[in-house]
Amino acid sequence: MDLAFALQHRFEEVFFHLLNQLHRQVPLDDLVLAGGCALNSVANGKVFDCTPFRRNYIQPAAGDEGLAIGAALHTYYSVLQQPRRHELKSSTLGPEFSDSRIQSALQNAGLPHQKMERSALLDAVAEEIASGNVIGWFQGRMEWGPRALGNRSIVAHPGLPDMKDILNARIKHREWFRPFAPSILAEYQHEYFEHDHPSPFMLHVYKIRPEKRKELCAVNHVDDTGRLQTVTRDENPMYYDLISAFHRKTGIPVVLNTSFNENEPIVCTPEEAIQCFQRTRMDVLAIGSFLVLKNSAPMENRLVSSSQRCNP
Repeated sequence: MDLAFALQHRFEEVFFHLLNQLHRQVPLDDLVLAGGCALNSVANGKVFDCTPFRRNYIQPAAGDEGLAIGAALHTYYSVLQQPRRHELKSSTLGPEFSDSRIQSALQNAGLPHQKMERSALLDAVAEEIASGNVIGWFQGRMEWGPRALGNRSIVAHPGLPDMKDILNARIKHREWFRPFAPSILAEYQHEYFEHDHPSPFMLHVYKIRPEKRKELCAVNHVDDTGRLQTVTRDENPMYYDLISAFHRKTGIPVVLNTSFNENEPIVCTPEEAIQCFQRTRMDVLAIGSFLVLKNSAPMENRLVSSSQRCNP
């Protein structure tokens, strides 16, 4: 831990020195970053305090996998001289699966499941999150890059004091000091975080406002920060509406978001999601239009008492 802290500290010294030198040579407000170092969310969140740059764009797969899109863009714009006409606002560029494929996978796995309309599914999952249960959330196209951004995610209540320990004991098995991320409705970011620059790809760490830290105790890191993901309806309508449904039930416009996996690559296919759900102690699987409850007890018996929650 001490070595990691020291390396991060030194990285930031060099990083901000280079960025300040860059700004002196090219005095613009906008900064675009790529490459593996651009995935350092802690440093990215400090750019606005430690450099003169005011806006920052980092594509969601800024590591080695980004070389592919870099080569394609170079060819398209520089070699073929095509006009600029697209801004990457979503990372959901991977495969998606039909309800028939998903239902077949559920049947093959022998899992009882219920098909639900969109609004009913969102309401049921929001109720499960509010009740303190852990949900595997598998929807639409898979994200491109290292972050699960609401399509291949495990979601949970951000305001339960033991939720971090529950996730690590049941599923993630990570070191105690590694935080989980808050996904927040973009219009509430300024109320909960000290910076309002958007972070749609979960690539910035900001301080959580003091009055909101108890409410977000499961995603509040030891230094009172969160590696947030800002969510808009335009970028991910299904995930946005899930957080909105949870907000209506709890008054909290945030859910805890971590990748849908257990010390392995993030799940991609329905079969991988089902296998992860079965071998871990996840409570619920929301996969396409289908809801799977591992515990068959009635929902009213699955509730967590309000005294166990740390939101005001």
